[in-house]
Amino acid sequence: MSEQTHPEIVAYLKPVCGWSNGVRAVLRKYGLQYADKDIINDRSNYSEMVRKSGQPLSPCIEIDGEMLADISGPEVEQYLLEKGLVKAKAAASA
Repeated sequence: MSEQTHPEIVAYLKPVCGWSNGVRAVLRKYGLQYADKDIINDRSNYSEMVRKSGQPLSPCIEIDGEMLADISGPEVEQYLLEKGLVKAKAAASA
């Protein structure tokens, strides 16, 4: 039984982008639910990202109100582990 609460995650991502897909892969790896906001086809999402992050580069991900701007999948994973939001997964599972 885990008492761990799930963080609230909003991801500002491009539909087709290696960096955005890297962020998605990390969130999937840990089974985290998140809002995937398309910043290419919905300009209001892009404007919201720029307003919240203070800069125009993506991916940006907001975790429990903390904005991580222009971030890669490995950086997201490191943040989640450092904050204790996820537990490290073994490299090889039985």
